[in-house]
Amino acid sequence: MSSSGNGRRPSSSGRRLVADRRGAPASQAPRNSATQSSQKPRRTRKRRAARPRPTGLRGWIGAFFRFIWRIIWGLIWRSTAVVMLILGAATSYYYAQLPDLAAVVDARHRGSVTMLDRDGTVFAWRGDQFGGAIDPASVSPHLVNAIVATEDRRFYRHLGISPRGIASAIRINLSEGRGPLSGHGGSTITQQVAKLMCLGVPFDATAWENEAAYEQDCRRTTLWRKLQEVPFSLAMEFRYSKDEILSIYMNRAFLGAGTRGFEAAAQRYFGVSAAAVSPQQAAMLAGLLVAPSYYAPTRNLERAQRRAATVLRLMESQGYLSATEAAIAQAEPATLSNAARQDRGGAFADWIMSTGPDFLTRDTTEDVIIGTTFDPAMQAAAEAALANVFENQVREGSEAQAAIVVMSADGAVRAMVGGRDTAGTGLFNRASQAMRQTGSSFKPFVYAAALDLGWRFDDLILDGPLTINIPGSGPWSPENYTGEFYGEVTLTEALERSLNTAAVRLSEEVGRDLVRTVAAEFGIESDLAAGPALALGASEATLIEMTGAYAGILNGGSAVLPYGVQELRLVGDADPLFAQVSGIQERVISENAARQLTYMMSMAVTEGTGQRARLRDRPVAGKTGTTNSQRDAWFIGFTGDYVAGVWMGYDDNSPLTGVTGGGLPAEIWRQTMERIHADLPASPLLTIDPVAEALARPQTILPRGTLLGTAPQDEAEQILMRVLNGLLGRN
Repeated sequence: MSSSGNGRRPSSSGRRLVADRRGAPASQAPRNSATQSSQKPRRTRKRRAARPRPTGLRGWIGAFFRFIWRIIWGLIWRSTAVVMLILGAATSYYYAQLPDLAAVVDARHRGSVTMLDRDGTVFAWRGDQFGGAIDPASVSPHLVNAIVATEDRRFYRHLGISPRGIASAIRINLSEGRGPLSGHGGSTITQQVAKLMCLGVPFDATAWENEAAYEQDCRRTTLWRKLQEVPFSLAMEFRYSKDEILSIYMNRAFLGAGTRGFEAAAQRYFGVSAAAVSPQQAAMLAGLLVAPSYYAPTRNLERAQRRAATVLRLMESQGYLSATEAAIAQAEPATLSNAARQDRGGAFADWIMSTGPDFLTRDTTEDVIIGTTFDPAMQAAAEAALANVFENQVREGSEAQAAIVVMSADGAVRAMVGGRDTAGTGLFNRASQAMRQTGSSFKPFVYAAALDLGWRFDDLILDGPLTINIPGSGPWSPENYTGEFYGEVTLTEALERSLNTAAVRLSEEVGRDLVRTVAAEFGIESDLAAGPALALGASEATLIEMTGAYAGILNGGSAVLPYGVQELRLVGDADPLFAQVSGIQERVISENAARQLTYMMSMAVTEGTGQRARLRDRPVAGKTGTTNSQRDAWFIGFTGDYVAGVWMGYDDNSPLTGVTGGGLPAEIWRQTMERIHADLPASPLLTIDPVAEALARPQTILPRGTLLGTAPQDEAEQILMRVLNGLLGRN
């Protein structure tokens, strides 16, 4: 065998180089049956023939719709991308703005005022009550479960927004004939917190009329606000934990009766902490969230219990309560605490708020505790008396109103009824706000001025025709209520019978300016009439002013400033900012003058126009008052312990029918004082001994022997006999 030129042997397989094989003609390829049989033929993939597109009109229509779809799809994904970018930017913005949890738990702009009665028991709340910060771990588990079951059962599973809940709410609203955003909101707890936080917009006193207007605007449901809630809610979900969001909700939610947060509400309604509420109490509190003022148990307990029953059923259906636990809770619904149930003293509390310093009452930003002079038992007595008289002695359907004030001799106000709606708060207070003509209840101040000048209770004054020329008005001639005149009468008889001409004569002799001064110093701050009708009560005053002025007579002639605040301090502070133990001011008339006046007023009750106010077991002094037009009827009087004033009339100044101060007002006064004094020993009045005073008159006035009946009775003896007959109860 010869070798090749390169010195290599040819391959034993006889294979040629690939390049040669590729270049050889097909006919020259070696036929190796073994090799060919071992190689499988290579499969070639057939391409599916493209379906020909329709032509003609059908093709044009298809092309058009494909074009439209490409546009729509392009808009969809581009819009989605833009929305997601905007949502992300808004969420990031809100996230950066959200403060720490501690700064948003208690975001009240107003503080609270808690009022204690004279025994230290809470009886009234004002402002925004906040019982202290709470969180899900520090409260009763029943409360957390009730809130979640009622407001957002998927709270722990969603990311702040529940599309399913929103869609369901829209469907319900439309099916019930409302707008899609009216009624059911479908909001999650996170979205509700967003509303409570007003989407991060703080309260600005310069931009809003008041805080109520600000909060009302924050609660408005509009499409734009709903859209804003989405990134704000997402930001909160990223910024706070679920329990922290729930903490904000539990502390900031308004729950009726001025309460902010579940701790304040639990204390307000049940007198317990939120950590100790039962399932039924928790259900009632959670039920308030949908409409706090409407479902407040202090407003309508039965309605609140029905709402709580619904919440209990939700708790059972969601597994938070067993069937047995739910049945027990349904059978024993939550009730109010004693303090919340009584709901007395609304007018008194409103008066405290109106008379105290604004920065610690109406406009306080602090939490304030006020110890007051309020006596719940006396308040109950006054309310019961008023209700009994109107129920049994006033025609059904009458719109007449009445007010009552009870106070101690030093001006400490113990009870106040501002009108027949005794449970109302924030209403018109007729005891402290209504300016009404005083009528004959003003006359004691005329006699007080005369007695302080040296007149005596048994001095004579003429009760007869009288005409006074009033510049600019002409002649004025007062008349008595009976239309008769009684001639020479003592000052006691004149006040006892409430004689008008005698009172005017005395006022003119003493001097109107002095009468006005005495009345003002006793505490009647209203503008007093300048004309002769001053003596007949032509001026206006409030019931609390008049009652306070009579308290000055009771205590022996010293003015009093009616007061209700005994102590005022901030929550957490042991030392009070303010304290008061008495309202007694400077002396107005001498003690002797006050004693004589008290005696004269006691005769007005014993023998005169105020007989209906007599008490069986103790002396009473007082004075009736009826204006000429019969628009106002008064009775103000006192025992040795307390002074009380009653006014009756119509709010629209319509005349009363058949009512005088000695009628229904005196009856209300009597029933009130009977209840107040039921368990008190009788206390004497600070008065004179009329017999001793009459015997002490100078001998030149009381001739020797006339008292023995050995000589005809002269004027002095007639005076003494009148006094003695009065003491014996004879006419």
